[in-house]
Amino acid sequence: MNQTPLPPRLILASSSTYRRELLSRLRLPFTVDVPAVDETPLPGEAPAATALRLARLKAQAVAARQPGALVIGSDQVATLDGAQIGKPGSHPAALAQLRTMRGRDVVFHTALCLWDGRDGTFQLEDIETTVKFRDLPDAELDAYLRIEQPYDCAGSAKNEGLGIAILERIESSDPTALTGLPLIALTGMLRAAGVAFFKE
Repeated sequence: MNQTPLPPRLILASSSTYRRELLSRLRLPFTVDVPAVDETPLPGEAPAATALRLARLKAQAVAARQPGALVIGSDQVATLDGAQIGKPGSHPAALAQLRTMRGRDVVFHTALCLWDGRDGTFQLEDIETTVKFRDLPDAELDAYLRIEQPYDCAGSAKNEGLGIAILERIESSDPTALTGLPLIALTGMLRAAGVAFFKE
C-alpha cells in the first residue's frame, strides 16, 4: 500500500520576531533556526545584490544542518540615493538617519529565498518597497524614537508600530515586505515547492 509522502519540514532561518509573526499568519507548522551569517556588504556591492546574497546565505546555512527541509531566508537593505542605510544601533544614529530621510523617498530591498533541501534548488526574489518619510521637525523625530526605540531596524522606522506615523506613503507590490517577510512572494514560492494551503 502506497503511503502519501510527508510534506517537508518548514524552517524560518531568522531570529526576527517580526518575520516569525508574519510567517505564523500562513498557519503552516514551522520551526526557527538562526543562521550565523556575516551581514557585512561586500565592497562595491549594490544594495539589492547584498539583500539577495544574504537571504540565500541564511537559507543555505540552515539547510546545511537541516537536511530535507524547506528553509526560508530573508534579508532587508534600505537605501537612500543608492547608498545603503544600516540599522542605527543607537538613539543619536537613529536621529541622524531620520533627519537625512525626512521628506525623502527611501527604497527598501527585501530579499526572499526558499531553499529546498530535498534537491538543493532554491527560489530567490527581491521585492522593492518605496517609502516616503514625512518632513517632521527634530523634536517630533526625537520623541518618536524615545517611544519606539527602533534601533534594530534599518531606516529607524517600524511600520507595524508607531513608525507608521512618520511615514507619508508606502508603495509596494507585497504589503508585508517592509515588515521583513513578503508573504505574497513567499506563498508563491511555497506553492511552487508543492506546499498546500487549502486542503479539500
